[in-house]
Amino acid sequence: MSNNNPTMSTGASTTLVLVVGMLISGVCNTILNKFQDMQCVDHCDDPDPKNRVYFEQPIWQTLNMFVGEFAVWTVYLYQKHQLRKMRNNSILNTPPPSAVNQLDASAIIDDISHNNKAITDREELLPELKGWRAFLFWIPTLCDLTATTVMNVGLILTSASVYQMLRGAVVIFTGIFSYLFLNRRLRGYEWLSLVMVVVGVGMVGLSSILFPQKKPTALSSFSSSSSSFDYQSLMGVFLVLGAQIFTASQFVIEEKILVRYHVTPLKAVGLEGSFGLISILSAMPILHVILGKQYPSFDIVQGYHDFFDHSLVWQTGIAISVSIAFFNWFGLSITSAISATARSTIDACRTLFIWMVSLYLGWEQFSWIQVCGFIVMVTGTFYFNGVLRWPFVVDKDEEEEGERRPLLSQE
Repeated sequence: MSNNNPTMSTGASTTLVLVVGMLISGVCNTILNKFQDMQCVDHCDDPDPKNRVYFEQPIWQTLNMFVGEFAVWTVYLYQKHQLRKMRNNSILNTPPPSAVNQLDASAIIDDISHNNKAITDREELLPELKGWRAFLFWIPTLCDLTATTVMNVGLILTSASVYQMLRGAVVIFTGIFSYLFLNRRLRGYEWLSLVMVVVGVGMVGLSSILFPQKKPTALSSFSSSSSSFDYQSLMGVFLVLGAQIFTASQFVIEEKILVRYHVTPLKAVGLEGSFGLISILSAMPILHVILGKQYPSFDIVQGYHDFFDHSLVWQTGIAISVSIAFFNWFGLSITSAISATARSTIDACRTLFIWMVSLYLGWEQFSWIQVCGFIVMVTGTFYFNGVLRWPFVVDKDEEEEGERRPLLSQE
């Protein structure tokens, strides 16, 4: 019995590092993106605030994200160099450096794996993701690219907390896709939990329409227009919700790949960053020709000047790149260690912190409808993932244990 305690303690502590890292980097990413949207880029000295132009470049924000993901290749290559030095010095049998020194969440996963024989044995049987197989990550990358760009537009039109709460709807699509494509059985109470999430998301969306966000020009004064119907907020709600279909697809496809092939989370982030950069850099000229004249957000020249001619915008962009790199790094580590649904649950939990920061900064108004919707949504999410248990559900240990394993853990 005493031998199990250190293993359990190590597993709990390493999982805690993953969760805390994902929460902190996720909160910073959303707040920084919203802060960047609020930066004035043209007619900033105009006495009429309505004539001022703010940074609205969702394509460039998506490009910024993939730059952050691509940058992790430097850490990956550094690790490979360190491993070669270790082999040359014949010290492979010594304990590896700590996860902090390695700067790689895969080291944390390795700690869990080494303390869990079942996981270790399973990973040894998996082929390494290399060669043409690496291009499999282009599929979730395209999902990520589409979802991020659409959500960036939605973030412009709605508040940071509502944006983040609506992203909690990813649990709905992840659960349904897991049922359809990963052969996971959803029992009656799990469907009921998803209905709760739908109701909660609807309440949050309603609060965004009834109590629209404060525009950058109105942050210093409380306007009386908060009760009017806001069509822009409605559009933002639908855009963010629609993007969750692609996000859920990304989660499920990533898990399907990670279960069938051995790849460290750091390499996975680098692959997505590389494929994302190639995809978006190829798409930007096409969008510029087709939509650039009608929509300044797709104008490459305008976007370049909006980004690089204003110090706060590009400095925030650097911070966003760093935060998204760490967020995806921790997120993929959690997916490979637990499941896609657990990852989406942890992602939803950071909403509370984003909400608190937004209220503190005066970016939005407090709404009881939003509070109630958030509580219903999170409660449904927790019931769905087994954090909370319905009183009428009979506890079947073997069945529960099988359901809590990572999706497709046996094949």
